[in-house]
Amino acid sequence: MANLELFNLGKVPWLESQLIYHALADLGREALSLVSPATPYVCIGFHQDVEQEVDLDFCKKNNIPVFRRNLGGGAVYLDGHQLFFHLILHRSNSAIPKGKISFYKKFLQPVINVYRHIGIAADYKPVNDVIVETRKISGTGAAELGDCIVFVGNLIVDFDYDMMSRVLKVPDEKFRDKVHKTIKENLTTIRRELGDENTGQWDDTQLNALMAEEFQKLMGPMQLSVIDHELQTKMDELKNVMLSDDWLFQKERRQKPGRDINIRAGAKIIHRVHKAPGGLIRADFEVIDEYFGNVYISGDFFCYPESGIEWLESALYGQPVSQVGALLKEFYTENPIETPGIEIDDWLEILTVK
Repeated sequence: MANLELFNLGKVPWLESQLIYHALADLGREALSLVSPATPYVCIGFHQDVEQEVDLDFCKKNNIPVFRRNLGGGAVYLDGHQLFFHLILHRSNSAIPKGKISFYKKFLQPVINVYRHIGIAADYKPVNDVIVETRKISGTGAAELGDCIVFVGNLIVDFDYDMMSRVLKVPDEKFRDKVHKTIKENLTTIRRELGDENTGQWDDTQLNALMAEEFQKLMGPMQLSVIDHELQTKMDELKNVMLSDDWLFQKERRQKPGRDINIRAGAKIIHRVHKAPGGLIRADFEVIDEYFGNVYISGDFFCYPESGIEWLESALYGQPVSQVGALLKEFYTENPIETPGIEIDDWLEILTVK
């Protein structure tokens, strides 16, 4: 089998950082690309509804492009402080192990090795996270595009937590604050781990060189390549499709009311809304490794000041999400003041984690 191509391109226009791996996969060219966007943008997953996920007005006012990739996952804010790799392999490549965990464990090892080389004690956490203690330090994903499997991820030198929480569309500012806090608690960076002085010892060129070295240890020598005519033509062809409104605004992808924002494996923030006979109820809550974090409940029932909702919020904190049914039964047993028209099934609608 021919050697993989290596595109070590460094900083490139933001759109090129997305089009290159889509084009390589369409052409069936096995390769590793190493890129970083020269300017910021927002990227949404293939299955997402952009109008539900992204504050489009804010992005437009601040000249932040929004792009739909052909891979799954959530909406993310990307900029030049994140160094991306794209590994494109034929589905028939014998180097691809069977099973999702085996796949990620194998192909994330080069990333882990780079982090360890620069002094960060990174580890693999199933299914597809690289973590430092409990905090995520690389965003990754994989998908089949045509005859190829595309595996993408990054080294996070620094991260704009404020902008990430700002570009997302959220129900209110309190939820936005919760998103910001949870992301900062669960996502770390090279700068946070090493400090400014030590981070300054590793520039983008050095880090990309380490990535190329580690992936070649795993996959064998690669042929250094540049964007040739065939690849540029395919990128231009995809550009016409992927920058169109038809591609970005795909109404069939509209989701149910509410939001699930994944922070890392095992950590997410959830917003739910449900119209019960007794009125509208809302819940914003964290789920950390299958346990409830902070829970905030509101709704029309607040006309009943002694409804015991604060007790429910406190009772859920730190409890396994799998026990929500039992916890709700306890709530109704111990609280003599009821919430008329709101029963256990209504609470389960907004508090059940699937």
